[in-house]
Amino acid sequence: MTQIIGYGSLYYSFSILAPAVAKDIDLTVAQVFAVFSASLFVGGLAAPYIGRQMDRIGAATVMTIGSALSALTLVLCAWSPSVAAFALAIVLLEISSGMVQYQAAFATLVEADPRSASRSITYLTLIAGFASTIFWPISTALMGYLSWREIYLVYAVLNLAVCMPLHLWIMRKDRLAATGGSRPVREHVIGAIPRERRRNTVLLLSVAFALLGFTLGAMLAHMVPMLTALGLGSAAVVIGALFGPAQVLSRLINMIFGTRLAPPALALMSAMLMVLSVIILALSGDWLPGAVAFSICLGLGSGINSIAQGSLPLYLFGSDGYGALTGKMAAARLAAGAAAPFAFAATMETFGLGASLIVSAALGSIGIGAFVAVAVSAKRSVVRAP
Repeated sequence: MTQIIGYGSLYYSFSILAPAVAKDIDLTVAQVFAVFSASLFVGGLAAPYIGRQMDRIGAATVMTIGSALSALTLVLCAWSPSVAAFALAIVLLEISSGMVQYQAAFATLVEADPRSASRSITYLTLIAGFASTIFWPISTALMGYLSWREIYLVYAVLNLAVCMPLHLWIMRKDRLAATGGSRPVREHVIGAIPRERRRNTVLLLSVAFALLGFTLGAMLAHMVPMLTALGLGSAAVVIGALFGPAQVLSRLINMIFGTRLAPPALALMSAMLMVLSVIILALSGDWLPGAVAFSICLGLGSGINSIAQGSLPLYLFGSDGYGALTGKMAAARLAAGAAAPFAFAATMETFGLGASLIVSAALGSIGIGAFVAVAVSAKRSVVRAP
């Protein structure tokens, strides 16, 4: 519930409200999205600090505080009388988003029960994958009755009245368990990578997720314009819409059939699907089946990637310090994802769409190589372990 509201109100609603925001504060839509991308970058820089606080005071506590801050920053967005005030509000909104979205939710699940966390992460991403499906139509419908400022106020109430009480309940439940409640003492998960080799693996994994985040960010930001430029016309929107169902489908398949698949293999599969999607589009051009295959493969890869972001660090490094480690990796991934739309647009303008797709596929392929190296290292460590 809180992830659907968190992603729907703080992230997915922006694309629907952006044209009205641009008209109201006298900016172009492109400039409004530039502010949004800059805020994503700043939010990525804040991720390591947020991760450390999760380990220090508890992830559920951070989520409770984050819900209150999200509501406050949404009110600030609704009030903002100038471009500078709006830009500041959006930056603060993305920082508070890092306190309530996947990074924090995964850490909360790890704290609640480290041994079942990977399965819980799969369930969570499956359900939360419907955030865009739910909130895009809600935001569009509300635009017929309310201004964008009033819609942000409605979303502020949702975060304050629904998300914060639920996060508070989780926080209190975990504290009761920690102080001798009815639940048994939880065992920590020991990671596959020994501590002396952890630093290099964290760096390698951060690079891999960042490169795949760049590829995914570029494709999502330019999907419909790209497909339109290839000559697919009105079909571009329909083809792009296949991404969401494919994303949910991959999580459902993984939930049912992927229980025996180790997280390194899961991450590698997600990377290969995303790179394959870009290669398919580069080779197929305006061929309709090729564009459909591109959207579906990208959605399948993205869906599994969300699960890998939570389960792979737990598998490799264990549950101790999980928040701080995932915060570091989230910083690199979010920064790359924020830079991707502008970098891809500049490459398209200079070298053309075909060359841009080849560059994106090449970067993703380096990410695949990094995941292979991590998987080999983890396998060797498991074999050597007593």
